[in-house]
Amino acid sequence: MGETTTRPLTTVGPDGRRRILARRPERGQIIALVALFIGMGIFIQGFQLGRANTYIWPLLLVGAGVALFWRQADNARRAQWVELSRSKRVLPLARAGAGVVLVGAGVTGILVLQGQGSAQHLGAVLQAALAVIVGIALLAGPYVIRMTQDLSEERLMRIRAQERAEVAAHVHDSVLHTLTLIQRSAEDPREVARLARAQERELRAWLYKPEGTGKDEAEEPDTLAEAVKATAAEVEDHHGVPIEVVVVGDCPLDERLAAQMQAAREAMVNAAKYGGDGGAVQVFAEVEGATIFLSVRDRGPGFDLDAVPDDRMGVRESIIGRMQRNGGTARLRSAPDGGTVVELEMERAATT
Repeated sequence: MGETTTRPLTTVGPDGRRRILARRPERGQIIALVALFIGMGIFIQGFQLGRANTYIWPLLLVGAGVALFWRQADNARRAQWVELSRSKRVLPLARAGAGVVLVGAGVTGILVLQGQGSAQHLGAVLQAALAVIVGIALLAGPYVIRMTQDLSEERLMRIRAQERAEVAAHVHDSVLHTLTLIQRSAEDPREVARLARAQERELRAWLYKPEGTGKDEAEEPDTLAEAVKATAAEVEDHHGVPIEVVVVGDCPLDERLAAQMQAAREAMVNAAKYGGDGGAVQVFAEVEGATIFLSVRDRGPGFDLDAVPDDRMGVRESIIGRMQRNGGTARLRSAPDGGTVVELEMERAATT
């Protein structure tokens, strides 16, 4: 029969790493270890070693404490050390040996110097105490580090679990609800497209905003980019026409820019109503210094302002008149390849 090799049991952790299972120390092994040290002490005490017999029990107690500490340590860590190659095993063994020597020497020095009770040996006593501290640090250091790593891994797994729960809740509250509405509106392609684009915007806002929370829909936008995107989303949801938005630069909103956004909203509504059948409405906004340029273009049949009756005040007052009253300009022109382009230009209010 071949030789049987005993390997530590392993498991795969939540982070995908293979871990060695730690086994609880058996009570019989601990009792046997204590009995072994007591027997060694009685056996060595029988020899006539002079003053050396005085240090046998302190040294055995220190050694027993170190052995028990080692036995109660993380079994997974010790199993990893056992699996290391012979060359890499030197460092842990050297560290453990140095710790035992320092603890033994330090405790022995304190016991001896305490009996002398002389103030002139204070420095030697402090050196012995320092040796004890260094020895304990050498022995306990790896386990303290291991404990810190375990706590960090536990915290990381808890954060990941919380993130997964938040993603699952958001998917349940928004995406699944939208998919249900799409199934009910399967025979209305325009409604399906509107629902899909609305869900896409919501997901993008949730993913790319800080902390993945997006911006509360009840909050008013306070920058130009947010205002343009919010206005386009509102018009798109209401009229079911896709609106493509491109914003270059950004700046805070003021009274003039708020008026420009109202004019832009009216232009988007007109484009969705009268030019939405030709394709998506394109909105472009650019911040260049103190000048804000915004254009709305549709793919409809075109628009002639002179052909509009004078009593129709939508374009004249809601777009052109509003821009002029606030110090801006509005231009309407027909695109060469069809459609209408509304260009709005406004200077930002001077900051004091």
